[in-house]
Parts: sequence; structure tokens; C-alpha cells
Amino acid sequence: MQISRRHLMSSLAAAALLPQAVRAQEPPPPFPIPAVPPLETEDYAVARKHFQTKLLRFGPSPEQAPPLGEPAGARKVLYPSGQDGALKLIAWVSHYEPSTQLKPAVLFLHGGNATGDGHWELVMPYAKAGFVAMLPSFRGENGQAGNYSGFYDETSDALAAAEFLENLPGIDKNRIFLAGHSNGGTLALLSAMTRTFKAATPISAGVSAWRYFGRFRKEMPFDPSNERELIMRSSVCFGTSLKCPTLLLRGTEERPFDANDQLLIDRARSAGVSIDHRLLPGTHNGVVPGAVEESIRFFRHHGA
Repeated sequence: MQISRRHLMSSLAAAALLPQAVRAQEPPPPFPIPAVPPLETEDYAVARKHFQTKLLRFGPSPEQAPPLGEPAGARKVLYPSGQDGALKLIAWVSHYEPSTQLKPAVLFLHGGNATGDGHWELVMPYAKAGFVAMLPSFRGENGQAGNYSGFYDETSDALAAAEFLENLPGIDKNRIFLAGHSNGGTLALLSAMTRTFKAATPISAGVSAWRYFGRFRKEMPFDPSNERELIMRSSVCFGTSLKCPTLLLRGTEERPFDANDQLLIDRARSAGVSIDHRLLPGTHNGVVPGAVEESIRFFRHHGA
């Protein structure tokens, strides 16, 4: 009887462990992830002119968040984006007095799929350092109009925000800098491959849409069987298109730089782009304050 009970208990224990083991395994990706993402020789800005994403799902950002107000130290503005500027999206701009002495500016692209006052607090060091800081929201976020596309049309919003920023009174168009964290870092890379900024510091950026949407498949609003959809969201494929000095930053306690990051760097350097990467103390979110300070030093080194 004791032997039967032991066998029974062992079987039950094994059965109890099995679901945990299955849960611990990451589910297979919904599409093949290339060991080496393809290299696109066409300039990314040109490629964007020939491509339009086809969404299978239309709706807001996957992250719910309340409507945007006006945090301390910020002025709320509406910048036009979308076809013929039909979308009027909210951005925050730091307070400044326009003068004949033109000011440098930083466009900071927030992490996640919504924004809030906490993101603005991360941007304030730029204003204190003498930059005009702008933090845009994107289509479908915080109850705004437009459809979430997973980095592609949001890149269009970031570019529209950059154009809005450089045309503000008292801004030096030749000293527009770019930074962004997490999803915003991903958008910063794609934006810096489309138009010229003075310098860029993507923080904790993703460079491969295969990797991102393999992990966050529920956020994917397009058909992954069309490889072009993934290529056009992957900066690693367009490393030679990077148009400004770039410093990739990441925290020591988050996912490290990997082969895709190095491939992006190698491809950019092959085109003569000044690009480097650096680890700073911190987690994925905890690294941001230190990375912002590092970006200020980098921007000053490049003419801020």
C-alpha cells in the first residue's frame, strides 16, 4: 500500500510540475525569426515613400491611459500628422522665451504605448540644460484619434513632431536632437533613418520587429506573413540609412546588446556613420535618468 501511495504521489507531483514547465516555455513565434535580418540597400526614407502598411486591425493603442493634460513646466500644443495633417496630436513643449539667439531643441519619444506626466518628468533635465524639449504623443494614444500601427505610422508622427519643433520661433533648425526610450528608442532609430537630426541617443531601443512582435504578438495589427511589414519596422535592416551620429544606450540590468544591435552598428559604420553603444547602470526603466544625462553630454559634444 505504501508503494502504491508513493507512486501515486510521484505521479501527482510530476503532473503538477508539467503545466509549470509548459508555462515556463516561451511559445513559438507566429513567424520565422531570421538569424540574420536582411540588409536593405534602398535608403529608408525612399523605402517609406513606396510602402504603406496594411493593417488587419484598426483601433487605439494597446495601452489604455487617460486624456493628456498639461504638466508643470510644459505647454500643451497640437501638431499635425497623418494624411494632409488631418490628425491633430498632443505634444508637450518646455517653456522658453524666443529670441534672436536661437536655441537647440530635443525631441524625446516616450516609452510604452501611451504617455503621461511621468514621461514629462524624465524630459525636464533637457530644459534645465538649455534645450527646448518636446515630448509628442502618437496616434491612438490617450484617447486620441488614429489607428495604432506598431511603429510604422507612429514613425510618421515622430517625423511630423520634428518638423513642428524645428519651425517653432527661436529654434535653431540646425540643432535638432533626438532621443527616445524603449518603444520611443525604436521610433528614434527609424526616424533618424528618415531625416537628418544633429545627433540621436536611442535608449533601450528595439532594432528587430521580428523579435518585438514575437514577444508581444497581441500588439501586432498587421499580417506578419508579409515580410515587408516586418522589414519596414526593423532598423537593423536599414543600418546604412542612419543619417546622424548615434549613441545607443542600455541598462546593465536589462536585456543586453545582442547580435542584432551589433549588426546595426556594423552596417551603419560601413556607410560612414558615427555610431557607438554604451551600458549604464540600471534596469530597463531605471536607466532613463542617467541615460538622459548621458545624452545631454553627447549632444553637447555634437554642437548643442
